[in-house]
Amino acid sequence: MTRSLAALIGNRRGSAAVEMALVLPILLFLMCGAVEAGNYFLSEHVVDKAVRDAARYAARLPFADYSGCAVPSPGDAETQTQRVARFGDPDGTGNARLVGWTADSMTTVTISCDTSTGHSYVNNGIYADFPNGGEVPVITVTATVPYNTFFGWLGLGSASLSLYATSQAAVIGA
Repeated sequence: MTRSLAALIGNRRGSAAVEMALVLPILLFLMCGAVEAGNYFLSEHVVDKAVRDAARYAARLPFADYSGCAVPSPGDAETQTQRVARFGDPDGTGNARLVGWTADSMTTVTISCDTSTGHSYVNNGIYADFPNGGEVPVITVTATVPYNTFFGWLGLGSASLSLYATSQAAVIGA
């Protein structure tokens, strides 16, 4: 009996399968983690680019859309800017840039006016005829979009994170 026990202990057949069974969960976790990290950073980049595009779009709308240094709400300027962020065009046709971006209300559009006299552009240039006395209007577009994780879909953790981005642009009118 001791001879068969010694032969069993010395037998190397099957050791590769045992090693693979021990290493496979760690390997799969690392591979899925790399895919998840790449997808997260891609989604974050898409939201950053979306709010940048929307702020540039809103900054080029006519000054009349921002009389009194306020975004008319609800109004075409706000809705179109939200749709540029979400879809990439002001009509809102096509697919959303991200799967979880399901409503225009996930994007907020605000405007503030810089009235400080220390800036050379106040009451000068294109802002001299601005309806609000030469104040410089600055558009701020902010988006908070849910990000559903790969591990959340599998039921292995938090099902949702939020992607947050903001961008500003001075209104230059059309």
